[in-house]
Amino acid sequence: MKNNNFKKGFTLIELIVVIAIIGILATIGVSSYSNILKSARDTKRLSDVKDVWKALLHYKITNGDTPSTASYGENSSTCGGWDTSSDDKDGDSKPFVDFLVDQGYLDISPTDPTEKTASGCGNYDYYTYSAGSYSCDASKGTFMVLGIRNLETSGRPHPDSPGWACGTRDWKTEFDWVIGQYQND
Repeated sequence: MKNNNFKKGFTLIELIVVIAIIGILATIGVSSYSNILKSARDTKRLSDVKDVWKALLHYKITNGDTPSTASYGENSSTCGGWDTSSDDKDGDSKPFVDFLVDQGYLDISPTDPTEKTASGCGNYDYYTYSAGSYSCDASKGTFMVLGIRNLETSGRPHPDSPGWACGTRDWKTEFDWVIGQYQND
């Protein structure tokens, strides 16, 4: 009579299969978590820029004009004169639209969650153009443009982007989310 003193256990193949399944499940979990974080950062970006837009409109209504980027010292020479969220030109620890904070239209200067830059400029950008720039309707006065250069979860443009184009320029090709308005609108 044969006596088998083998203990029952897992074979090497069974262990490899179990490890492979755990690895696949871990990869799916990490990927999902990463997508959730990207979406949360984009939600913050959209919320920030919409708050800035409301503050800009409030400023415009109160003061009768669009705020000029050259008037408060934040326009960046490296970014074509845009007020950008990555460049604190006047060193006051408010790198973006600080005049809105200084005059009480915003509580804080918004900053991008990761400050993912494009072409050396910040992810949030604001600019005021002179009347008639890019063949836009000069009778409507100066115009302001506010945008988010890069969102992590959408292509250009973002589906909720109001967009802004006039004359010979379409800012939707430069920003994932962009909005603009004339002084006299």
